[in-house]
Amino acid sequence: MTNARAFKVGAWLVPQHTTVPNLRSAWRQMDELGVDSIWLWDHFFPLTGDLNGAHFEGWSLLAAMAAETSASQIGLLVSNIEYRNPDLLADMARTVDHLSGGRTVLGLGAGWVERDYEEYGYEFRPGRDRAAAFAAALPRIKRRLAALNPPPVGTMPLLIAGDGRKVMLRLAAEHAAMWNTMAWNFTESNQVLNDWCAKVGRNPDEIERTCFIVELTGQKQIDELVAAGAQHIIIQLHDPFDPGPVHELLSYASRQPAGVG
Repeated sequence: MTNARAFKVGAWLVPQHTTVPNLRSAWRQMDELGVDSIWLWDHFFPLTGDLNGAHFEGWSLLAAMAAETSASQIGLLVSNIEYRNPDLLADMARTVDHLSGGRTVLGLGAGWVERDYEEYGYEFRPGRDRAAAFAAALPRIKRRLAALNPPPVGTMPLLIAGDGRKVMLRLAAEHAAMWNTMAWNFTESNQVLNDWCAKVGRNPDEIERTCFIVELTGQKQIDELVAAGAQHIIIQLHDPFDPGPVHELLSYASRQPAGVG
């Protein structure tokens, strides 16, 4: 990781259609490559391919990743606040932060995959209700983090993911140290987040702007994201976790984007 980069680079390792040895090898490799962040997700079944294929739970994997990496930030992109009691979730994140030596990001979202809810016994409610539950959980998480002994080792930034204009982006403006969305929604949603920052009196520069891509198509793609305000670009990788796109993204990050400077 280096401040000389034009933007931060993250690797999102999808824990579907894979094995634990392959995941362990991949996150060690990404850490050695010097990516700024390594991520998993918080689902219970594959989202593509064979929907009943191999899959592993995110927080358990994240604890192992914390112990087996040494430099990159780590986190889930993102943890569904309805799958765990908010106080428990805060405690889990604090514990993983200790395992990582203070490198954990607490990524949070309101959830969206109906099958995850139904098969694991959670009630799947309309989006407005999930957003309301998210809003109610945030103060509990923050209170529990402040009460835990010992506290997190690092700053454990709160990342909020979402594009909901009325609730999720307002909550990001009020609470988040980092915000994430998909690259194809980034430009418009980033401006809405800035608008909410102005409304709630938050300095927009306090929120790190992150986005993810599922395929790297070239430097023009990345230059456009950076020009729109992206500060941290995360690429999704599936088994066999080819490091080639990460090398390419690191190369783009090491030089100033076209038309900038």
